[in-house]
Formats: sequence, C-alpha cells, structure tokens
Amino acid sequence: MTVLAILTATILCAAPLTAQAAPQVPGVVPTLEDVRKGMGIPSLGDLRGQQDTVGFASRAEQMAQVWKLAETGPTPERFGVMPAPGVLGAMIPHDDYLFAGRMYRQMIPLITARTVVLVGVFHKYRRFGAKDRLVFDPYRAWRSPDGEIKISGLRAELLKALPADAFSQDAASHDSEHSLEAIAYWLKHQRPEVEILPILLPSASFERLHKLADNAGKALAEVMQRRGLRLGKDVAIVISSDGIHYGADFKHTPFGAGGVEAYQKAMAVDRNLLTGPLAGPVATEKTRAFYTACVNPAQPDEYRLPWCGRFSIPFGMLLLQAMAQQLNLPAPVGIPVVFGSSVDTPELPVKALGMGATAPANLYHFVSYPGVAFVAGEVR
Repeated sequence: MTVLAILTATILCAAPLTAQAAPQVPGVVPTLEDVRKGMGIPSLGDLRGQQDTVGFASRAEQMAQVWKLAETGPTPERFGVMPAPGVLGAMIPHDDYLFAGRMYRQMIPLITARTVVLVGVFHKYRRFGAKDRLVFDPYRAWRSPDGEIKISGLRAELLKALPADAFSQDAASHDSEHSLEAIAYWLKHQRPEVEILPILLPSASFERLHKLADNAGKALAEVMQRRGLRLGKDVAIVISSDGIHYGADFKHTPFGAGGVEAYQKAMAVDRNLLTGPLAGPVATEKTRAFYTACVNPAQPDEYRLPWCGRFSIPFGMLLLQAMAQQLNLPAPVGIPVVFGSSVDTPELPVKALGMGATAPANLYHFVSYPGVAFVAGEVR
C-alpha cells in the first residue's frame, strides 16, 4: 500500500478533528509548586523526581520484578525478525507497566547506546502555553527506582548551538510529564551507567518540526563528531508514544462505541501506519504523511487520530534523518517490530507489588502500543 493510500484510508477512519486523547481546560499556567504537589515523588533541588508512582515502578524491587514478569508470555504481535541490538533509535510506548510491560521488555534491549536522547510527548502543553519549541529540563539527574540517571553533557552543548527561539528550559513542564520517565526507568535497569537527554514536544506545524529537527540534528551530530561518538553505538534516539486511544471519553469512536469489531478495525488503522509511513527509509514525505494522518495540518492542536506522539514521532524521525545526513550516513530505516494494546494480553501481576493502572482498559476504552526500531540503512 502506498503512503498516499494509507493516509487516505486513515483520514477516512478519523474521528472528528476536535477529538483529544487528553482533554484539558484552558487556565492559568501551573506553577512549579502546584506541579510538584501532584507528583508521586516531588523533584528536589537539581534532582528530578517522579510524576507517576502508580503505573510505573518507584522502588528497585518493583523494577526488578516487573522486568522478570515482562518476560512471560504471551509475546506481543511481531511483524518479522527482531533487529539486532544496537539500533539507531526506537519508538516505545509509555503506558502503565501492567498493560505495556511486555512491549517495553521487547524494545528496550534493542537500545545499547550509553547516551539516549529521549523525545517525549508533552501531554499538558496547552496548560503551559507551550508551542513551536523544544522543551528541555534543567536537572542534573533524574531519580529512578534503580538510582539516579545522569543527564548527558550533550544537553549543554546542544543548547548553546540552538537558536534562542527554538527551545525553552522548564522544570515544571518536565515535572508534569510521565511520557519519558516511563521509558527511562527501563533503560536504567538494563544499563546502570546510561545517560539521558530528555526533550518534550508541544504543538507545532510540520514545517516548524522540520526546522527544529534540522537544527537539533545538525548540532547533535557536530557534537558527536567532535567527541568521536557514533550513532547507535554511543548515542541513540528513543521516541515516546502510545498509539490509538479509542473510546467515548477519548472522543474517538469512528467504528462505534467499542467491542470486538471496533477494536479490530482501530488496530488495523494503526498497523497501516506502522507498515506504511513509519516503515522503510526515513524520508520527509513519509514523515509528513504520518503527521497529516494524526493532525489537521492547518490547526495542529486538532487531532485526526489520537496518537500521543503526533509531534514527538515526526520530530524524532526528522531528527534521525538530519543526524544521519550530517554524519554522512544512509537514511535510517524504520522496522516495525512489535504491536500490542492494553487489552490484547493478560495484565502483568504487578498489583501485589504496589503498582496498578492509571486508567481502565477494556474494549470500549483501549490504547495501542507501537514498537518500531530504526536501523542503519544500506550504503549505495
């Protein structure tokens, strides 16, 4: 199926443009104090705390048990042969561990680089009035169940290289968000010495995302060249995103209120995206096709398909593309790896460990989980 056909089919199945996966009421920008009151473990000083202590592990013994439990079957749906570890980047979900744990366990081992650029969803960007710029955190390190995760020194060099209007640095924004901590804790458990460079993506047009990715990609690649770092081996890009959010409270029911048939049709739409614009050599045209399938390009705040990563995914792919070009590498290639949902496999038995669900999961309220690896392209 061509990218154009996938895009057309996806838009025809889309919810009304006003649908949102996480409706938010406009109001006063939250203060840092207000945000920290809502954190499971508040940030303190130069150490970022933890937003979600219900869906994610917060203690070492929890993380160790989740890692083991996530190895148990059934294995999420696979698209083909699993790529070898050491990929350039990946797309990984950020939902509760009892629902998405098996997805994390399949995807995380593919990331072996010591430094991971985390490209995250900024769910509450409207509340913060964030738009058209990258949002960095100011912290020295992030806490995790297994100890502190160091912030990479690449951040300081990247911020020096970026135009002033391309970014902001805000503790409250990052403290309010769970989409990166969800993944960071698995990376830390796998590799204790891992360092991260967290970035949140608010609303932006495709053209703006392209410009931001070009600037950031070239700057990161130049730093890597100075330091002798290699993409995939030393630095990797991980994009955070859950897929379709289906149900009346998500304002997305194009196939009816729910049930088996609606579930199957909704998952088919996501499979078309995974095997269409998100697969094969990363290219601007295909990245735009994904963006346009999820977003009204004339009004980026309006959903067509409620994927969390409607901004993080295009930026992350364009970032990889820009870095590869600067490093004189072939275009990275997207490989759909695994696919699942909040209702297709039994929940991991983590409630006895003090963890749980932050939202219901049933055939009338479900979320899909895309897993994509980005590998080195062939030299021609």
